[in-house]
Amino acid sequence: MLGGDAALAKPDVVFVLGPPGAGKGTQCHKIVEKYGFTHLSAGDLLRAERASGSPDGELIESHITGGTIVPVEITVKLLANAMNKVPDGKFLIDGFPRNEDNVAGWNKQMSDKVNLRFVLFYECEEDECLRRALGRNQGDLMTTLSRSERESAPTSTLPCPL
Repeated sequence: MLGGDAALAKPDVVFVLGPPGAGKGTQCHKIVEKYGFTHLSAGDLLRAERASGSPDGELIESHITGGTIVPVEITVKLLANAMNKVPDGKFLIDGFPRNEDNVAGWNKQMSDKVNLRFVLFYECEEDECLRRALGRNQGDLMTTLSRSERESAPTSTLPCPL
């Protein structure tokens, strides 16, 4: 449990980054099967909170509709809550951090509560990412992804200092 008894082992965390369609989810599934990690998708957690109608959900909605990144405090809180549900866990965190502000927020809130082991960064040609994402029956990818996400994805998910 995060923030609990210091004598308890801190959970291990691996960040999984890369553009939409690079294969993060596919590879996370394989790692979960083979090594027993728990896969936490930052996007899935944000969408679930958004659908809940909570005050944080309403704030998330306003950021998604506005094409801006959700405040790091909310994303980290959702990740921490999900991690608390799996005692003694090993976690793959997919899609987070997205930028240096996310890294700073994670470090401020979580660096003493988890063991960040490493970052998996998947690279994929843009045309291949588009082909894969469109193959998921998601309709037109350009309308699925917000303008901000399309413009910032290549740089904001590049490796940044952890």
